[in-house]
Amino acid sequence: MKLIVGLGNPGKEYENTRHNIGFMAVDYYISKKCIMDNWKNKFNGSYLETNIKGEKVIFLKPLSYMNLSGSVVSQFVNFYKLSVDDIMVISDDLDLLTGNYKLKSKGSCGGHNGLRDIERCLGTAEYKRLKVGISKDKDIDTKDYVLGKISKDDMKIYDELFNTFVDVIDDFFVLSFGDLMSKYNSKNR
Repeated sequence: MKLIVGLGNPGKEYENTRHNIGFMAVDYYISKKCIMDNWKNKFNGSYLETNIKGEKVIFLKPLSYMNLSGSVVSQFVNFYKLSVDDIMVISDDLDLLTGNYKLKSKGSCGGHNGLRDIERCLGTAEYKRLKVGISKDKDIDTKDYVLGKISKDDMKIYDELFNTFVDVIDDFFVLSFGDLMSKYNSKNR
């Protein structure tokens, strides 16, 4: 069983904001693969169960707000008796340029409060991540920037990127993570 976690904040006011890139990537995958949009709620998370390539998969969007994502993720991990090896978290990353992404098998939270809380609640930083670049604007307060709306030009870039993420997620089910990183990390702009 695999758990794909898209990070973001619930509510209309946060739609199409940089911090919601994880929610958007998961939604794009579900739509592109024509998976029945049958979201349910449990443990303060919106989740969808399906089978892909013969494996049970849970897509999860924590509804606890970004900074408290860890409790939601850890409750799903405990309830479904998942190994940390079977989790991939999709999140925004200020240190990557818009249009770039990076797969990582482990690492620090890099100042990302959602990842920090996941690490705290899981008791480890050794879970897989798909970090999506949102760039950085030093003239805007970080909180205001990550909660700012994505421009039309940047949205075109993300639509193209989300198409790539469909392949990344599909390959996550069949490739070792080392092979997945080798295949996709070199594709950045």
